[in-house]
Amino acid sequence: MTMEILKKRILRDGVAVGTEILKVDSFLNHQVDVTLFELIGAEFRTRFDDVADKVDKILTIEASGIAVAAFTARYFGSVPVVFAKKEQPSTMMDDYYFSEIMSFTKRKMSSIRVDKKFLKEGDRCLIIDDFLAHGQAALGISRIAQQAGAEILGAGMVIEKEFQSGGARLREKGIRVESLAIVEKIEDGVIYFKG
Repeated sequence: MTMEILKKRILRDGVAVGTEILKVDSFLNHQVDVTLFELIGAEFRTRFDDVADKVDKILTIEASGIAVAAFTARYFGSVPVVFAKKEQPSTMMDDYYFSEIMSFTKRKMSSIRVDKKFLKEGDRCLIIDDFLAHGQAALGISRIAQQAGAEILGAGMVIEKEFQSGGARLREKGIRVESLAIVEKIEDGVIYFKG
């Protein structure tokens, strides 16, 4: 049910830009539709029901992943949401995990960081994010989890752009991926979903 609501919303309010970009800023990553996010959080709980009692933390990356991760956390017993920061604040000294990621949207390398006090050895985590395109953000977060000795139980993505192969990269690394809407292609301003 949630997938169909999400797909209809993407078709109604999403904007295809060329063949690579899908703008959903009116409800997902600039302005937040709270009712839709509640449904998304509940759907991730259903998708990861088999590991739900094991999840200690939800990992994401700032900024647009935070809201969807926070709504999702409510359905996993309100576990903490830990988000990787893209800039090093003055309050984050030397004790952090670090990974480099390529931002295809911004066309530059970015550094992401998580303070070591928020991610520990043995933590069992879900990665939750708004988009999965080339997979750089999720792979960067998984490298940070690996540095900490934490376990990734899976990755939940609101929208996966299958044609950009990020999902395949994560799955090749052995990461379970649950995407609520999978975009197969964007062609002539039309969004095509898988399945």
